[in-house]
Amino acid sequence: MGIALWFVSAAVALLLARILPPWRRRAWLGELSAAIVAALLLGVVATALDFGGWNELDWRAGLFTFFGAFTAIAVLRLTISPTPEGPNT
Repeated sequence: MGIALWFVSAAVALLLARILPPWRRRAWLGELSAAIVAALLLGVVATALDFGGWNELDWRAGLFTFFGAFTAIAVLRLTISPTPEGPNT
């Protein structure tokens, strides 16, 4: 159940990041993969810090993975140059 919480927190971070317009790109698969990878890695770190585990729910692990996934999406948006959306940009 804990690993499902990690995936849900990554999905919520992606949904919130898609709502925020700064540096939003059309392609979202890169952001989804960055959020999932970050959530899995930070979920393992949260387990090592005894914030629940992969098999048990803990709100601290959920917050830890949410903020980590959100940060990973932000770093990805800041490091990749924006693609032009029209002929005037």
